[in-house]
Amino acid sequence: MNILETKMVKILQDLKANHHVAGVKAEFEAECTRLEEAMRLKEVVSRAGLNLTIKVGGCEALKDMHDAKVIGVNKIVGPMIETPYALSKFVHSAKMVFPKEEMGDKVSFFINLETITGYNNLDAMLSSPAIKDIDGVVLGRVDMTGSMGLSREDINDDKIFNIAKDMFTKCHAKGLECVIGGGVSAHSLPFFKNLQSGVLSKYETRKIIFQCPGALDENAPAGILKAVGFELMWLKNKRDFYGNIHKEDAKRIDMLEARYKKLIENAGGATGY
Repeated sequence: MNILETKMVKILQDLKANHHVAGVKAEFEAECTRLEEAMRLKEVVSRAGLNLTIKVGGCEALKDMHDAKVIGVNKIVGPMIETPYALSKFVHSAKMVFPKEEMGDKVSFFINLETITGYNNLDAMLSSPAIKDIDGVVLGRVDMTGSMGLSREDINDDKIFNIAKDMFTKCHAKGLECVIGGGVSAHSLPFFKNLQSGVLSKYETRKIIFQCPGALDENAPAGILKAVGFELMWLKNKRDFYGNIHKEDAKRIDMLEARYKKLIENAGGATGY
């Protein structure tokens, strides 16, 4: 581990001890996390004594699920689940990769409900036989607002709150964990607190997963800011990692071009742009 990663471990330990943080997440989907990045993140997370969640690229993202298994994740989230069929495809894919004894025990499986189409099909999905293999649901508020023709600034709107309340009430009754994400900040806390007591299991920023109800206390605003600080450190670590790879062949390129570029071109070869 490098110096920045060691600092990241300390940040996570503080978040765990003082802000009810339960885990860290990465996305093979929108965040486009590479396997080597996820492996480095797994080491940081493990040293802090936390769990790692991976959002895969789709309901049938078998390659992503195999990679998640290699990494040793604790939770897998399937994005954009909008129909009972997509739900069944996600569960089928999970069963192809993970043995029966690992599903729900060593690895839990969640679905992202993040569009108005998915919400409108919620009752049908909760009636699907596949729902018994799902451990929880995540409401993605930013995509939900976008699917309704609203803007990111509307994530705390009453329309979104009513969807969250109805969705979580039904999912909680089915024994599913209920998680909320999308644009989480201190301004989101009244939204979370106004949900029925005991229904909201967790809320999450881009990288950090907070456990409720503890994470709704008076230290919540500071915890959310520290979570953003962790994300910033992670992005800098990623930048430095790939920056060093980018630089490692620079001298060799300069030497070859200085010595051979004209000779190669005169021989009818090419050296790129």
